[in-house]
Amino acid sequence: MLLLFILGDILGAGIYVRIGGVAGEVGGAIWLSFLLAFVVAALTAASYAELVTKYPGAGGAALYVNKAFQAPFVTFMVGFAVLASGLASASAVARAFGGDYLKAFVELPTVLVALAFILAVAFINFRGISESIRVNVVLTLIEAGGLFLVVLIGVAALSGGEGDLGRPFTFKEGVSIPLAVLLGSSVAFYALIGFEDSVNLAEETREPSRIFPWALFGGLIAAGILYILVGFVAALVVNPSTLAGSSGPLREVVDAGPLSVPGQFFSAIALVAVTNTALINMIMASRILYGMANQRVVPRPWVGYIVPAAHRGSLLSLRP
Repeated sequence: MLLLFILGDILGAGIYVRIGGVAGEVGGAIWLSFLLAFVVAALTAASYAELVTKYPGAGGAALYVNKAFQAPFVTFMVGFAVLASGLASASAVARAFGGDYLKAFVELPTVLVALAFILAVAFINFRGISESIRVNVVLTLIEAGGLFLVVLIGVAALSGGEGDLGRPFTFKEGVSIPLAVLLGSSVAFYALIGFEDSVNLAEETREPSRIFPWALFGGLIAAGILYILVGFVAALVVNPSTLAGSSGPLREVVDAGPLSVPGQFFSAIALVAVTNTALINMIMASRILYGMANQRVVPRPWVGYIVPAAHRGSLLSLRP
């Protein structure tokens, strides 16, 4: 369950929403930008793998900074920054939920949809960590299935002689190849982050020092392989300029592919991916508050006995 949590956090909305942004920066060589972003992410993951085995507690970066410097103000600022990034990410995907993928079913005001979406996700998290992780497992399997579908479309296109096999090896005009790949990878990196959120659940897992590095790198490698394959297929089937101009780029791939897949079917999968991203980011935000309360960086009566409502369940092969 920990591996699926990490995989689901990495997959999330990033690949479903941001692959068009990568195409806009690099051109057709989307897969190459994802490969470079994977290498950078792996270096970051190595740091987290080392730290989580030494300090397997809630709080993540805030906990590590507190152990290093013993400075409550510095710890608070780091924790607050990570907390803000998680909430900003949840807000961004809430708006994405009300975008083109939802419009395949119904036209509703984006802001109202986003507010209702955030409240629904918050309710799941409020119910407890066990419930949140069980929902995450289901959502992860569905969103991974959507990416496998995209890869299958690429295989069908190649076997049927469709698509443009040269496009995945082309680069954006007017920009040097190294710069294009670097710019693309800076966007692609957003789709690979997420594994760092999982360290906030370390104290929920059994034997975190032993299993966490395996789950962390296992999830990252699985996501990296999927991303590289999906990036290759996306450029093979659809013109990069079309991908760059769409808020639902992978649906463009499904619609243009040789397999007969209803557009609404893939839109539903994308909505699941967006939901999973918001769910995990809000779990992470509550865990950081809980971790900072345990370190007396924020008032414990204010947070330490409120947030742990999500701490009482058992999870991930986790302690009851």
